[in-house]
Amino acid sequence: MKLKVSRVDVWAATLKDRPGGLAGALTAAAKAGADLDFVIARRRPEKRGEGVVFLTPIAGAAQVKAAKAAGFAKADGLHSLRIQGRNKPGVGAKIARELAAARINLRGFSAAALDKRFVVYLALDTAAAAAKAVRVLKAM
Repeated sequence: MKLKVSRVDVWAATLKDRPGGLAGALTAAAKAGADLDFVIARRRPEKRGEGVVFLTPIAGAAQVKAAKAAGFAKADGLHSLRIQGRNKPGVGAKIARELAAARINLRGFSAAALDKRFVVYLALDTAAAAAKAVRVLKAM
């Protein structure tokens, strides 16, 4: 199975858990010209009234400046990979099995398929785990 695997910087911001919280954050990125590949937002049940949003990519000085002004910070403790390939039944399970067999613990796994392609974003705890995951995925 041929996979395209790349490391990505993920940016994160805290949101107010109210209508428009996410819209404000995404509008700031859009005004700076960000062409986002990935956005995931959720409530923070441990902190009533707050949510969190993760997105990528933020590239170039203008986008970085706008992201920081909107409350985003590069999630330095989050080591992320983007995996792309041809979609077929069971591909997500195969990726998860291969990583598990290599004893790689995942912090996060988000995936989507559109037509005949899929994209998976992985979050790992360390740079070493991310590097190992890259080797495992490229060998699939």
